[in-house]
Amino acid sequence: MVRGIRGAITVENDQPEAILAATRRLLQAIAQANPAFQPADAASIFFTVTPDLSSAFPAEAARQLGWGETPLMCAQEIPVPGALPRCIRVLIHWNCNLPSSAIRHVYLGEAAGLRPDLSDS
Repeated sequence: MVRGIRGAITVENDQPEAILAATRRLLQAIAQANPAFQPADAASIFFTVTPDLSSAFPAEAARQLGWGETPLMCAQEIPVPGALPRCIRVLIHWNCNLPSSAIRHVYLGEAAGLRPDLSDS
């Protein structure tokens, strides 16, 4: 069975280290919120960034955390007028036997307002 873990975080500016640090923080928070999660159990991880972030790939942060065997993909969000700026989103496809109700989604920074119905954050 594959479950999805959602998450998002905002950054202050489009600088490589800001993007990488925020992505590491988000991934670590997701792992902490889902204690059974192990990166080796991820089928794949899909990252998106808003059009105002282009100085680094969020996937690089996962590699920095040692998630070297997980297939990773980055893409740009649709530029919807009025959308939350400087936002990094993630969808982790997790091979697990947990029910959907046991999955904890993590939204940090200004992104906490995106899906309060899904997040304990």
